[in-house]
Amino acid sequence: RDAYDNCITVCNMENVDPLGIHTGESIVVAPSQTLSNREYNMLRTTAIKVIRHFGVVGECNIQYALSPYSEEYYIIEVNARLSRSSALASKATGYPLAYVAAKLSLGIPLPEIKNSVTGNT
Repeated sequence: RDAYDNCITVCNMENVDPLGIHTGESIVVAPSQTLSNREYNMLRTTAIKVIRHFGVVGECNIQYALSPYSEEYYIIEVNARLSRSSALASKATGYPLAYVAAKLSLGIPLPEIKNSVTGNT
């Protein structure tokens, strides 16, 4: 999210192991393999509400626990910083999260930030 409230979702990832297995010891896939379009959009909408509520500008990742039997979910973590998950998301997508986060911290709007890999906005 930038200072002008432009938001993008760069990547979604899924732990293959159930909740209770340490994230660092779990297999992670990107993009998520078991989310329906409805579930994906529900969690994405929630993420945008959360970062707006906290006023996050820059990179943020949110971890959820989603019931496999219903649309019930819990927010497990909100990380308004670069993390190991950010590094994995950058590798999985080719999107330079650290570069973009640095530009956002300088107040540059998302539409003006060129991807340092592709040269496109």
